[in-house]
Amino acid sequence: MTRKEINVFDCAGDIVRSVSQGILLTAKAGDTVNTMTIGWGHLGFVWQKPVFIAYVREGRFTRPLIDEAKEFTISIPHGTMQKKITAFCGTKSGRTTNKIQELGLTLLDGECVSSPAIAELPLTLECKVICRQKVDKNTLPAEIQSAMYPADIDSTATGCNRDEHVAYYGEIVRAYIIEK
Repeated sequence: MTRKEINVFDCAGDIVRSVSQGILLTAKAGDTVNTMTIGWGHLGFVWQKPVFIAYVREGRFTRPLIDEAKEFTISIPHGTMQKKITAFCGTKSGRTTNKIQELGLTLLDGECVSSPAIAELPLTLECKVICRQKVDKNTLPAEIQSAMYPADIDSTATGCNRDEHVAYYGEIVRAYIIEK
């Protein structure tokens, strides 16, 4: 497999459209690797740097991995949508399921980060965390609070949404498409 380096902003439309459909965020800390589906994110330019901002709920298994590693990768379908992969990774927890093994995903070492790329979702952003910020749900309008942060769901449950998000501003240090 080879990697074709890209200008991330040349693929901005594909990336932004894919976020709402589900993309994968992968983090590695020590020997532990986990990937999860995210459906919230921003691509842009902050502090004179290309940045992907990923939102991860506090109770997710992946969050402490990002906090320890201070980096992550974003894997985006390019061409045919890999709905089976994003659906599975969005409904299973890394606490109880080795999603990478169960799906037979192909991990490729990152070029600039220790978190791996996933060959099956070839458009890859390698990101180093330059800012971490907890979302204060109390500053949000009441309709968003009740819809996105109800207080009656266990924060470790798959699909839970009581926990607030942590916004990870990841400087995009490498962007490429994996070619087979």
